[in-house]
Amino acid sequence: METALTPLEFMRRTRRLHPQREAVVDGQLRLTYEQFFDRCDRWSTALQRLGVREGDRVAYIAPNVHQQLESFYAVPQIRAVLVPINFRLTADDFAYIIEHSGATVVCACEEYLDAVDGVREQIAGVKHFVALTGKRDGWLDYETMLMAQAADVRRPEIDERDLLTINYTSGTTARPKGVMITHRNAYMNVVGTLIHLRLGIGDRYLWTLPMFHANGWTFVWVVTAAGATHVCLPKFDPARVFQLIRDERVSWLCAAPTVLIGLANAPAEVRRDTPRGVHVVTAGAPPAAATIERLEGDLGWDVTQVYGLTETSPFITVCDPLPEHEGLNPEERAAIKARQGVELITSGELRVVDSESGEEVPHDGSTIGEIVVRGNVVLQGYYNDPEATAKAIKDGWFHTGDAAVVHPDGYAEIRDRIKDVIISGGENISSIEVEGCLLHHPAVQEVAVVGLPHERWGEAPCAFVVLKSGQTATEDELREFARARLAHFKVPQWFKFVDELPKTATGKIQKFVLRGRVPAIARQ
Repeated sequence: METALTPLEFMRRTRRLHPQREAVVDGQLRLTYEQFFDRCDRWSTALQRLGVREGDRVAYIAPNVHQQLESFYAVPQIRAVLVPINFRLTADDFAYIIEHSGATVVCACEEYLDAVDGVREQIAGVKHFVALTGKRDGWLDYETMLMAQAADVRRPEIDERDLLTINYTSGTTARPKGVMITHRNAYMNVVGTLIHLRLGIGDRYLWTLPMFHANGWTFVWVVTAAGATHVCLPKFDPARVFQLIRDERVSWLCAAPTVLIGLANAPAEVRRDTPRGVHVVTAGAPPAAATIERLEGDLGWDVTQVYGLTETSPFITVCDPLPEHEGLNPEERAAIKARQGVELITSGELRVVDSESGEEVPHDGSTIGEIVVRGNVVLQGYYNDPEATAKAIKDGWFHTGDAAVVHPDGYAEIRDRIKDVIISGGENISSIEVEGCLLHHPAVQEVAVVGLPHERWGEAPCAFVVLKSGQTATEDELREFARARLAHFKVPQWFKFVDELPKTATGKIQKFVLRGRVPAIARQ
């Protein structure tokens, strides 16, 4: 006998085994799993009575609040499709995603109601607008509707290849693309995550990562499957993070490297009395070894790097520690933990291949190729975009656009995005390697390295540097620091000090924006 592989199975199991365990903490609100799932069922019933049918899309614009968490159960269990939208986008982006996805219901928190109201004429296909928080004319009230329903949801049979969510990419240089994730995709990622990261009963997970971001890296279901507790955090603030870690006995969190930098560099009084042993999962961009070393050394936390994309549900690899890593000094250990690692047991096959021949590169730690993958976590395709789907998936392999090497131990390590590799005088330079070096300087908080035109070498590295508050450094000082640690051709030709780096709505550095600052460099 076979049953569908779906993350809703974790809802069924946890409801049966752990109904009285604490499920959700959101400010003053505390819910057991029995109470949480009752709310999900009531909202499913409300959606069905609004006319939401199987296959209909329901869009959400919300921070990390319990109402958003409920959507990951209430919407798919009626075989509808959830569209979690990045709340940091513009109103025009909201309109594009809602219209492109074909959403018939839009649910939004109070702070986004004005933005949606301003684009209503662009989203004529929406039949119902629901205010998750706050009250507004023209909007249905979530809590009133939910409490008016009995928990008598009609659950159609799920096929594991059914569409579960459409997750839109950040669209830094073009319109966002809708990544189609199936029930099977998400289930496989959850199981692989639990095998490698081992959350369990009694663990408490802090929502520092946005739930909209690749379905919260599927931790919206991982935490539930483990019988652990979701601790909501609507807005990231280092002081609030450390407070919740102390007060709520947090044992796990996920964070992009930019968030880790903010935590590692928080004032000492904010970090005071922080419990040791917190497990941190990081992905989204390669973290610097210096950041990992500081979090593990100063705070006593345990950092695990995973790698993937929205298109891969999202995890492909995990940097699983090996017994032989235990004897390394902290700097060496951090350097290995900054690698992207090896395939998850459930993710499928990863190769690093030469872009011209398609052959796998040697596992020598130096030959660069592109990461390609195939397996159970790879997207079904891009919604209503067959051209983009065909461009990304060739001969049965999804092409990530990430340039990497493979070490002799089989661990992959990203060296750059293919488009970000700097070719200077015929030599390939990894911007990530140069950034990692500069982040070891005690005055440097953040840095981004890009290639800019150079009269002699074709292009050369330029470092955009954010200094720590109260710290100083000169261009000559940073250049000498880099020269002592890197091959000389890798040392940035220019250094530009900036107050902040341009980033996408998910925290990734927009290097194309920095490349557009060539005139500013030329004038210096």
